[in-house]
Amino acid sequence: MGAPLRRRVLAEAVGTAALVAVVVGSGIQATELSRDVGVQLLANSLATVFGLGVLITLLGPVSGAHFNPVVTLAAWFTGRRTDDEGPSGRDVAAYVPAQIAGAIAGAALADAMFGKPLARWSTHDRSAGHLLLGETVATAGLVLLIFGLARAGRDRFTPVAVASYIGAAYWFTSSTSFANPAVTIGRTFTDTFAGIAPASVAPFTAAQAGGAVLGLVLVAAIFGRPAPAQPDTPTVHGESELAAPALP
Repeated sequence: MGAPLRRRVLAEAVGTAALVAVVVGSGIQATELSRDVGVQLLANSLATVFGLGVLITLLGPVSGAHFNPVVTLAAWFTGRRTDDEGPSGRDVAAYVPAQIAGAIAGAALADAMFGKPLARWSTHDRSAGHLLLGETVATAGLVLLIFGLARAGRDRFTPVAVASYIGAAYWFTSSTSFANPAVTIGRTFTDTFAGIAPASVAPFTAAQAGGAVLGLVLVAAIFGRPAPAQPDTPTVHGESELAAPALP
């Protein structure tokens, strides 16, 4: 990663804050404009799709646009296993707190923009078993998508693919696809449509961690292990020694 760590950490904090502001703010707006829960979820999911796609496109070249501790940790783990370039332990130690702080700030910003009380704990209990299964599935699919695209050499499609997947997962998972421990923590600070009660955070993050492991297992099973990096071909006077047989 070419950018200095301080710039990458700032990008992760700002990106996660903006993402949570989009999720929470669009949820508040939706509930104020309609009493139909289906319409509210549609508005919330569409805003998240567009916002997430823009944020990944904008900040991806700086920090990788993780905005998510499970993505950061999975990138670190796969980088260590394959010797590919990825976040270092120092990067992980800086990224994860920045993501969590950004998520909390984003929730507070959304509440402030709509005149809601700041930092009021959510009362939305989301601890039911079927919701945790939904979170496991949502996170496994997200990790499979991100690292599968990278393994297939199609990571240029990541912004639109990830945004599209999250938009779909709003509807096909029972949990509405948080799939992100930092966002989960941030959403405890808003007692609005997108909130989650603090007591539900530990089960949700455990389900997300399990989903991340499952996603990495699926990446390895479907795409196989990446080929080890080949050493540079030795050259003579700028031409490959293997380009043609040596003349007697």
